[in-house]
This record gives sequence, structure tokens and C-alpha cells, in this order.
Amino acid sequence: MPQYLVAIHHPDNYDPSLEDEAMVREIQALNDEMAAAGAWFFAGGLQSPAHAKSLRRQPGGKVVVTDGPYIEAKEHIGGFWILDAADMDEALAWGRKAVLACRAPVEVREFLVMPAE
Repeated sequence: MPQYLVAIHHPDNYDPSLEDEAMVREIQALNDEMAAAGAWFFAGGLQSPAHAKSLRRQPGGKVVVTDGPYIEAKEHIGGFWILDAADMDEALAWGRKAVLACRAPVEVREFLVMPAE
């Protein structure tokens, strides 16, 4: 079964203290619904971009580590689910529920399937 990333996007000035108990309950209810349907594979929240490290390959194979996200953007991924879904339509149905529970934009993207060796 294909797997899909359902990523929650937060603005850079996102304040997690605004996440009230109702929101937490709605997200937990969505997690429970996903698990009961057999769609939930993995989920996680992420620290703010200020806690990120970016790694870039340099000439000669050297790798440089810098503070912050790889790209400067007005939004960042605040959390995500990895779901088992039959197709994009099913993944989008979960994404719609995530938009409502998280009160934030969501991106849905299918994982690449690597050819078997």
C-alpha cells in the first residue's frame, strides 16, 4: 500500500502556546481514527526552525553544518503523519481532517517507491 506524508505547515512566528486543549483533543481523536482505520504508520511534531541544523555538501566532499533551516521561508513543517493509504484520494481525505484538527494548512505527498533489486 502506498505511503503518504501529511505535513502541517506553520508560519514562522507560530506560537505553540495558542494550542488549546480542544485542539489537542481533536488531534488525538484524529490520531485514534487513523489508527483504527489502519492508516496511521507514524506521526511526530517538530521543534521550531530555530532548532534546525542544515547540512550542505561542499567541493571535495566536505560537509558544512549551519544553524537554521535549509531554506528561508515564511512557513515551516510543524508536524507530520506518515499514512498507509490506498490512493491519493484517501490520503487527501485524511489531510482534510488534519487541516480542521490542526487549524493550519496541510500538504499531502506520496512517497517514492524504490524499485526492488
